Amino acid sequence: MNDFKEKIVAIVPAAGIGRRMGADVPKQYLKIAGKPILSLTLQVLLTHPRIDRVILALHPQDSYFSSLPEARHPKLLSVVGGEERADSVLACLNRVDGEGWAMVHDAARPCLTHSDIDKLIDSRGLFPQGAILASPVRDTMKRGDKQGCIEQTVCREQLWHALTPQLFPLVSLRDNLTQALEVKVNITDEASAMEWAGIAPGLVTGRADNIKITHPDDLRLAELFLRQAEVEN
Repeated sequence: MNDFKEKIVAIVPAAGIGRRMGADVPKQYLKIAGKPILSLTLQVLLTHPRIDRVILALHPQDSYFSSLPEARHPKLLSVVGGEERADSVLACLNRVDGEGWAMVHDAARPCLTHSDIDKLIDSRGLFPQGAILASPVRDTMKRGDKQGCIEQTVCREQLWHALTPQLFPLVSLRDNLTQALEVKVNITDEASAMEWAGIAPGLVTGRADNIKITHPDDLRLAELFLRQAEVEN
């Protein structure tokens, strides 16, 4: 029987520069309603009572984070990230002693709610192997060819959009990430490392407004979602 009272460590890979945004600063430092995206994301994690520690992976030449108020939060530890997301996550995992649970969340998902975090944490009884927040695909899915034309329509039944956080037993995630990177497996998220190791993570339905900031239009959409969340609270 797993002890679900073990510590929960939130891990935030934020060593990327987000070239698709076409901005002068890394996308995690772009502002929504006057606040950097990274600040908004960290606030959700740092204020959650069931998260014991937050570990943030930064680019080695990051010159922005130290000016954020969250940089001095007692629950927060920053480390130097790696070339790829998986490298940054592993750098964070390597700073944790003992066992527990690792909750990995994208730095550019500022609309995460405490209720979705609770749903994911509470899913450990059903999914002791770990689980991810995900959203069922609602639209008709098309597979395109190299010429930019439709190759086929893909059945959307049982298809999900993978979201974050993704929550796994810390030691298991660290071991599987390490081994997958050693053999140069393409790891797109933490679940893919667990899948490579033969583990089937659970799917926990998350809110559709937990969007990832990828393109400039996403900034305006995220601001709308955050304003709505303030009204609901």
